[in-house]
Amino acid sequence: MVVEPGGWGTSRRPPGSMLRASAARTLTVIYILLILAFLVAGLFLPLKPSVGIAAAISLAFIYGVVLKALPRGAQGSFGYANTITALRTAMVCFVGAVVFFADGLGGSGQLAWILVLVASVAVALDGIDGYLARRFDEETAFGARFDMEIDALLILILSAAALILQKAGWWVLLIGLMRYIFVVAQHFFSDLRGDLLPSFGRKLVCVVQMGVLCLILAPWIYQPLASLLAGVALAALTYSFAMDVHFLMQRPGKKR
Repeated sequence: MVVEPGGWGTSRRPPGSMLRASAARTLTVIYILLILAFLVAGLFLPLKPSVGIAAAISLAFIYGVVLKALPRGAQGSFGYANTITALRTAMVCFVGAVVFFADGLGGSGQLAWILVLVASVAVALDGIDGYLARRFDEETAFGARFDMEIDALLILILSAAALILQKAGWWVLLIGLMRYIFVVAQHFFSDLRGDLLPSFGRKLVCVVQMGVLCLILAPWIYQPLASLLAGVALAALTYSFAMDVHFLMQRPGKKR
């Protein structure tokens, strides 16, 4: 499954402040509110301070990358869709911090449920930002890429969690790594740098990966069911990637 750069067309943005300034204001507000949320979570949940610190540092880094990646000179506001994606980013950073920095994740049903809950909300919001982008004419190349990268990061973190919780073997990491392997391959094979046609199936496979990984992390999903579900998800992902690679290698008009 190679996620296409959907929404790369131009959109009619109203004149106003520079997009970068609008994004900086929006991300700053979100960051402050979510830091407060991390602090509150630390008071009521069995989490070490390092979890909140890791989440805050990773979120600051990603927001910095987002600001740097914004189109220079673009006008208009950051937009509703990008704001939702920014909120999802905070949830993904929190999930990652719990997976890699929380103590006793494998032996704590409470932490596992927290992980599943926050990740599931992040997955559910994935459909909302796309709807808002279409509803308010906010579809842009930047917004599509922002959403795609957060999806990929969440899938990678959840696949690592599945391994840490012993829900599947080391091969489950391929679910999260496959897109990054494809990105590396693009640097060596120019044929893979072409544009893909929009595909509902490709988007569906992406959602399936996130949904299945959230499901198998639930404390009541045991072996061998967890491995079976992860294996089916990996097979679907492999097939989707294979179809996209085949299309790119055989597409009409390709330079020989």
